[in-house]
This record gives sequence, C-alpha cells and structure tokens, in this order.
Amino acid sequence: MPVVLIAIIIIATLFLFGYFIPVRLWIAAVAAGVRISIFSLIGMRLRNVDPRIIVPCLIMLHKAGLSVNTDRLEAHYLAGGDVIRVVKALISADKANLNLTFERACAIDLAGRDVLDAVKTSVNPKVIDAPKEGVLAAVAKDGIELKAKARVTVRANIDRLVGGATEETIIARVGEGIVTTIGSAESYKHVLENPDLISKTVLAKGLDSGTAFEILSIDIADVDVGKNIGAQLQADQAEADLKVARARAETRRALAVAQEQEMKARVQEMRAKVVEAEAEIPKAIAEAFRTGRLGIMDYYTLRNIQADTEMRERIGKPPEERKKEKE
Repeated sequence: MPVVLIAIIIIATLFLFGYFIPVRLWIAAVAAGVRISIFSLIGMRLRNVDPRIIVPCLIMLHKAGLSVNTDRLEAHYLAGGDVIRVVKALISADKANLNLTFERACAIDLAGRDVLDAVKTSVNPKVIDAPKEGVLAAVAKDGIELKAKARVTVRANIDRLVGGATEETIIARVGEGIVTTIGSAESYKHVLENPDLISKTVLAKGLDSGTAFEILSIDIADVDVGKNIGAQLQADQAEADLKVARARAETRRALAVAQEQEMKARVQEMRAKVVEAEAEIPKAIAEAFRTGRLGIMDYYTLRNIQADTEMRERIGKPPEERKKEKE
C-alpha cells in the first residue's frame, strides 16, 4: 500500500511539474532564438495565460523579424482576443508593406472583426455580388422594368475597420444607386446600350464613405428586360376607372328606377283623386235636380255624351284588353 501511494504522489508531482513548468515550450523558444525565462512561463500559468499560445506567437514574430513584448501578447490574450490571428495578421501586413501596428490589430480583433481576413482582403481585393441572391429590379421612365446584377470589387481599408460599415452597407448602397440610375433613364434601351452608365454613375457617388472598404470597381454582370410595368399600371388604372363608371351607372339606374316607381305612385294617387271626384258627380246632379238648375232633357243629353265617350274609349283600346274586359 505505501508503494502505491508513493507512486501516485510521484505521478501527481510530475504532472504538476510538467503543467506549471513547460520545459518543452521553453526548449523550443530557446532553440528558435527567443529569449524567455522558465520563470516567465511559470508566471503565465499562474496568471491563467496559456503558454502554448504565447510561445508559438513569439517564435513566429521572431522569425518574421518583428518585435512584440510578451506582456502585450498576454494582455491581449487576457482581454479575450485571438492572439494567433493577430500575430499572423501582423506578419502578413509586414510582408505586404502595410502600415499595421500591434495596437491597431488588437483593436480590430477586439472589435469583432477578423483582422487576418481584413489584411488578406487589403492585399487581394474580393468581389461582392450586389445583391447576394437574385437581381435588382428597377423601372425606367418609359415604364419598362430592368433587372440588373452588379459585382463590386472592394479592398479592406484597415484604418476604417473599427467603426466602419460592413459589406451589407456596400450592397445596399450599390443597389440604391442602380435603382436610381435606371429610374432616371428616359428609356430602357438607353440603359441596355450603355450598361457602363450604371457603373460610372454609381461609382461616382462615393458609396464607400464611412465603410470599412474601398470600392475599386463596380461592374454590371447582367441586365435583363422584365415586365412592361407602365402598361400594366395603365391597364390596372383603366380597369379601376371602368369599375368606377359601372358603379356610377348603377347608381344612376337605381335612381331612375326609384323615380319611375315614385311617378307610378303619383299617377295612382291622381287616379284615386279622379275617382273620388267622379264619385261626387251623382251627388251634384241630384242637387241640381232638387234646386231646379238641371232639367230632365239636360240630364239625358249628359248621359248620351257619357255613353258616347265610353264607347269611343272601348273602341280605342287594343283587342287584347277588350278580350280581357269581356272575360
């Protein structure tokens, strides 16, 4: 039992010794010409800094001919930065003769930007599709729709990476410029004949202002003719006008029908008054007999005139109505 306990203690001691005293990393640093003491490596462990990241970075910087203090690397590591990518970005910028300091590289990295990718983009410009998917649709003054797609060549501006707008802003501004240029064209044919007019107009607007990129060129990759939006809008307007006219005509028809019914009602009312007046005639005749103003011969003359009038009315009626009266 004591032998097993001693073995466990020896293994734990060796593990702790290997963890706190990274001899292999120290030998690698010394072999590469990096001057760092074993106590510095022990201090990194105590400060919760991983020497497996710091030492290789020191070796890369030394081999590239750059000098960065160990404390600065540790400070960036403790701040949550990606020390390896910052060091690689410094080496790439130095080889490409770019003015990139360690402090600026750390600021870019802590701002959430990929500093190594920014350096690569600054050396080798990349192409951005505007829009990323699909095409941009715009309508010229003659009503013809054009669908365009542009390719924007940009280079990263290291001085504006912190606080500068991203690729999405470039894409949005280029799209706005394309739509504005096509919309101001008198005819879609003018745009098809001169597609470079779009790129020249958009490029002259200074769309890279306030962004983390510098626009090198804007090339129109494709321009297609779409729908005749003007004619479609006119057809829709004509259809809407037709519906309005029909609604107004229906309103007038309903008003006319209402007036007709009203006139019929008034006719019936007048007829009722006539019938009422005719009902007073026998009373008037009787009163005339009593007062002596109407003689018997005058009465028969009046009856003959009335019978003659009724006969003429029956003769003047159509045969269909006469048959109905007989039935």
